[in-house]
Amino acid sequence: MAGLSSKKKNPLSYQAREYRRAVTADLLSSVVKLAETDLHILAPVCVDDMALGLVADIRLILERYIASSPRFLDALVPLPMDTAAPDIIKKMLAAGHVANVGPMAAVAGAIAEYVGQSLLSQGIGEVIVENGGDLFVARDKACTVAVYAGESPLSGKVGIFLQPDQMPCGVCCSSGTIGHSLSLGVADAVIVVAQDTAIADAVATRLGNEVKDGRKSINRALAVAREIKGISGVLIIAGEQLGAWGAIELKRL
Repeated sequence: MAGLSSKKKNPLSYQAREYRRAVTADLLSSVVKLAETDLHILAPVCVDDMALGLVADIRLILERYIASSPRFLDALVPLPMDTAAPDIIKKMLAAGHVANVGPMAAVAGAIAEYVGQSLLSQGIGEVIVENGGDLFVARDKACTVAVYAGESPLSGKVGIFLQPDQMPCGVCCSSGTIGHSLSLGVADAVIVVAQDTAIADAVATRLGNEVKDGRKSINRALAVAREIKGISGVLIIAGEQLGAWGAIELKRL
């Protein structure tokens, strides 16, 4: 079977997900790993077995499609829509068109949302699914998503406050300085909030590509964000500099 690693940089650039140690919530923690997929799930009950089955199912769908359509794995530009494709493939293709990037830029967010929505449909009342810094968040109370931004002095100092009526939603992060996903920019963190987690993921990649240097490029990325439909807010951190746009409430941590 094909792998799902088109978002990888050099494999040696992988960093342990230390930010997970900082999570605090009145929910139980489950970690689900299968090949490249590594999910941290918070829910009222442990969902390890249930979530592992969901991950296996969705990976099989993705791997079969990639085997039949190899361009899907490596394309850095949008691909034509495929009306005969499985739903998650169509979701990723659509996200690529929204953000003007390849469909695999949306893979982590798409998997997180698939697993999260599936758990909700099976009676799990609340759930947060984190997949490499990309989150699907569905809670019945307000919560704050802390922003991890690597070596930036702002890392861990600011969070995104979500009200119950904003959820479920996606909160996705792209970085040019941390992690193993492909980014053509140098931002420490570009966070996008959207109802569709695949779109949030793809747009975070697109905006991260725009941040090349300093305040001017942050403003340029925010200008691009204003023209993209389907997102509600953006936060960009690069070194000591921060920029934000949209219906996004920041909270000092």
